[in-house]
Amino acid sequence: MRRLISSGSPFETAYGYSRAVVDGGYVFVAGTTGYDYTTMQMPGDVTTQTRNIWQTLKNTLQEAGSDLSGIVRATYYVCDKRDLADVLAVCGEVLRDIRPAATILVVAGLLKPEMRVEIEVTARLSTAAS
Repeated sequence: MRRLISSGSPFETAYGYSRAVVDGGYVFVAGTTGYDYTTMQMPGDVTTQTRNIWQTLKNTLQEAGSDLSGIVRATYYVCDKRDLADVLAVCGEVLRDIRPAATILVVAGLLKPEMRVEIEVTARLSTAAS
């Protein structure tokens, strides 16, 4: 059964996407950027952006019936090669024991210039949720 997870953003309906989709025992989480959703601000530094992303992903996965340990694939989009070490250091902290299949891409830009990193993941649902 297909289930949509919403962040409540009006852009989801306007642009035709969901924060995540649960389907077939997996949760597919859309590309997530580093907003601090308590302040609705984008931090300037890429390390804080990356930490914020992982918090948003954690919350989304929990709502879907999964958690970080269920991640099987991760894709990282970084706008500046000089940010790679900082982004990957945080990803290593979060995923060191999980070790999903992963791809990192250096891209020309993201939706807004203050966005320096974006991460999308696919995770298995927990056995209790599936």
